[in-house]
Amino acid sequence: MNVQQRPSPKGKRVSLFVTCMVDMLSPQTGLSVVDVLEHLGVTVDFPAGQTCCGQPAFNSGYRDEARQVAHHFIEVFRQAEVIVTPSGSCAAMVRHEYPALFANDPTLKAEAERLASITWEFSEFIVDGLGITDLHARLPQAQTAVCHHACHGLRLLGLKDAAETLLDNTENLTREEWDNGEICCGFGGLFAVKMADVSGAMLHKKLEHITASGADCVVTGDISCLMHMNGGLQKQGQQPRVRHIADVLADAIRDK
Repeated sequence: MNVQQRPSPKGKRVSLFVTCMVDMLSPQTGLSVVDVLEHLGVTVDFPAGQTCCGQPAFNSGYRDEARQVAHHFIEVFRQAEVIVTPSGSCAAMVRHEYPALFANDPTLKAEAERLASITWEFSEFIVDGLGITDLHARLPQAQTAVCHHACHGLRLLGLKDAAETLLDNTENLTREEWDNGEICCGFGGLFAVKMADVSGAMLHKKLEHITASGADCVVTGDISCLMHMNGGLQKQGQQPRVRHIADVLADAIRDK
């Protein structure tokens, strides 16, 4: 479903789906999302019963188990006007897979389709949903950045331009072009566990490009990729410098 076919999210309350990985591994990123959205005048709530989108089970072939988790998601977010998540991967799960999971249940399929239509990835929501391309924000110190466009968001949702636009309009941040922004980091969820050698080889190549870029930071929209790349950098004795776009933008608005 493209942006033109989706109901406008302007003026509506946002329900934050923080995702299980952000909740467990990078809770400050969830707070950054709220800070940025409230800076833009958006009212944000947080449905406390939320857990996972069900993608790990779904990608492993456990469709019944994934359906149970998705059913819980539907119950938790049933009253949501708009759902925003700091993960292109989880947004893709809700938008692309939920309706199919409930294809044999007309009532739940209708609910899944409604939630799919109101679910937005963080940067996409700001630029394509609200029509805001400039936060009038400034980082406290000048730095250079390159973007890593995570696979699910890039290939299933077409996410790329929104994040780059927001970064390009952030003062004290120079986004540099590089030829590795659309290349997988090797994580791929359970792929990194089941195909560890292949995943490690892909990560090694990615880290070589990150080092060669000379950029101060790598900006991405998915915690899973961030965790994978930063873990690899630390094992090499380098400082972790992959950051979520929400954290970068939150730093910039706090400096105003």
